[in-house]
Amino acid sequence: MKLLLDTHILLWAATGDTKLPAAAAQLIDDEANTLYFSAASIWELTIKGADRTGVNPALLRKELTDAGYLELPITSTHGLAVASLPDHHRDPFDRIMVAQALAEGLTLVTHDSAMQAYPHTIIV
Repeated sequence: MKLLLDTHILLWAATGDTKLPAAAAQLIDDEANTLYFSAASIWELTIKGADRTGVNPALLRKELTDAGYLELPITSTHGLAVASLPDHHRDPFDRIMVAQALAEGLTLVTHDSAMQAYPHTIIV
């Protein structure tokens, strides 16, 4: 399965946080899955700052790519796809990741139950 991990899942996995749900850890550990992270997650963490998140976004990006994760850039196609999404969720970072997942045929893995109304989303 091709999985796009949302920001919380990435952060918890990268820091070894016990908040990472077991179901997410299983998906991440399954070598049959291809793991993606969005440029939106790096952008979000940069805006929030290392003081608040405890993570250096540049270092996280390097660690993810070194670990074999694929980076998904934000394209104009993704930006335009946001307009077609139902208004279930207002967070712009989450909305762009939903649009990316839909446009690229990925499954979004998130812990945010507000996102369950969108297709191709796994809530863990």
